[in-house]
Amino acid sequence: MDERTRAEVERAEAAIVEHYPRLVRLAYLVLPPLMGRHRRVLTAHGLVQRALPWRARRPRPDGGLPAQRGPAAESGYDLVRLRTLRLALAYEGRQGLGLPTVPVVWGLRLFPRAGGVDELALDQALSAVPAAVRAAIGLWHLEGLDEDAARAVLARAGIEDPDAAQRAAGQLDRETGAGAATLLNSGEFDPCTVQTRPTDLLRRRQRVRTSVALAAVVAIGAVVAGVPGGDGDRAGRAETAAQQALDPARLLRTPNEQWADTSRVDFTAWPARGRQAGDKKLLARALRVWAAPPADARITAAADTSTRPPDHPPQLLYAGLIDNVMVVVLHDGERLVRYAEPEDATPTLHFARVDGADLTTGAALVIGRGNGWMRYLLAPWISDVAVRDLLVAGAPVHGLHVAPDGVTDRIPTPPAAGAGCGRWPVAQFRSSTRIVDAAANPAFLLTDLDDLVPVHLTYLPPPSGDRPGSGPREATGPPALAGLAHTACQLRSLRGAGVRSVNIWAFAAQQLPENGGSATWVCTRADTWRGPGSVTVRFLPPATRPADPGRLAGRAANTAACSRFGPHVVGDVHWQAKSGKWYLLAAGSREVGGIDATGGVRATGTSATLAAPAGQNASAEVVGRLRGGGSVRALRP
Repeated sequence: MDERTRAEVERAEAAIVEHYPRLVRLAYLVLPPLMGRHRRVLTAHGLVQRALPWRARRPRPDGGLPAQRGPAAESGYDLVRLRTLRLALAYEGRQGLGLPTVPVVWGLRLFPRAGGVDELALDQALSAVPAAVRAAIGLWHLEGLDEDAARAVLARAGIEDPDAAQRAAGQLDRETGAGAATLLNSGEFDPCTVQTRPTDLLRRRQRVRTSVALAAVVAIGAVVAGVPGGDGDRAGRAETAAQQALDPARLLRTPNEQWADTSRVDFTAWPARGRQAGDKKLLARALRVWAAPPADARITAAADTSTRPPDHPPQLLYAGLIDNVMVVVLHDGERLVRYAEPEDATPTLHFARVDGADLTTGAALVIGRGNGWMRYLLAPWISDVAVRDLLVAGAPVHGLHVAPDGVTDRIPTPPAAGAGCGRWPVAQFRSSTRIVDAAANPAFLLTDLDDLVPVHLTYLPPPSGDRPGSGPREATGPPALAGLAHTACQLRSLRGAGVRSVNIWAFAAQQLPENGGSATWVCTRADTWRGPGSVTVRFLPPATRPADPGRLAGRAANTAACSRFGPHVVGDVHWQAKSGKWYLLAAGSREVGGIDATGGVRATGTSATLAAPAGQNASAEVVGRLRGGGSVRALRP
């Protein structure tokens, strides 16, 4: 217990009152993103309110000996900031910790205001680093401390290696760019300015009498137990909330047309569909299995997706019979849960993170799957869906029938690992003009990688001339389809990894020695729902077959490379000309102004490409020099 004098406690209380939003924002940043936005908001507020120290030490009485001289007492704000950091850091790796006793919010889900693409990308980057690194970033950009002051605070907060935390924070800062400070002060990271969503909608009004009776029973039970207003009462309320989460009558149901009249176009806008959407017995079984899976139940979860029971009534998306299997799909604001009940077989549960879904990544989910086929359940805003083969870039698309409840006909699944790769079916979607202007409504592609939610495919062409390239675009144009044909079969390595999107970036073109033609360098980046991403760099020589994957030049996991927060990339390979002579080839992205090779090959170039004679197996260290200063190492295979 932190014992303080009355004066110190009063200063701390004044600091909390004066700087409350600032402290809550810092706590929210440090808390683990895996907690989910609603729980992080409540926990951040609770931790700051708990940061007020206890007053248990009495000042010395008058006439006593004077205290020894020492360092000046810390300010009230420094004290509560330090206590807030310690409390928030304690949650790292311990998501099972309960919510602080305050505040308590019933019947609402709280979320910070959604930001744009930049805020989302920064949030994903922050979710991939430890709490100590997020704390260092917060002390720099939210608190305005320099490195020495931040190091001292981190050390006092219990960080074992503050210098390592600051080095990692500096790396993240460089990758995310100079706008990180502005983004961290935006509404996306402000847990004091929140949006609310009800958990049981208008059903409360119809159940006033039941609620009053239930409250009376709880109150009587608390009196009998002898714990009025104490821990027993809180436990009773928690039990009631858990019971409400398992009540099929309390499931949230979005109105059918809300998707066309909302600014949040994601899974929260999906209406409840399916012939069994009113079957309370089926819904109750699905909720019970989710809350307490039987021993023989099969449970599948995407990477880093929690399988915890519901803590509030979830939203119903679908309930119906799919290929002789009863299927229920629920959404708790952060996860999708698909319950499948085959005849004479054990039930199955499939969990997937979908926090931060949007128009494209919330466009479909896998409602049924069999041997070599699957079906999608489409978002209500999808107006057209077709199927195409990625390995045949110029092949026409084939229309796909959709049932009135949004379920598609069977779609062939991409080939499994180890099998031949003669085709790669993907679905091509188009959104309704009710929410997207017809002139700016490109089709988009989703592919199945064995998760509950398909993966969004995008393409980023190299910048033309002196104009910088724009952001990723939909991968439906001829250059994008040609790039995807080379990459499609390599997507099999990403199955079941919780991938949200895959972007293909043709970051450089290179004229080969001895009139060998023009080659293309491509970086494929896979971003996961939990934040971290992985990349592969491939070299595509001229005259390759449409589906030839080219040569692997480099790869990396848990990296910002080939994203807007890691826009610089270099790759290198050994290549043999028609004459039989071997060369070291290297190429970099737009801001690479020169390339140096050392080790077994020594060469220097003054542009974004390099070609130097080299032995077939000569080792080389390749580094690109950036036009604005700094360097970037080539990724290794």
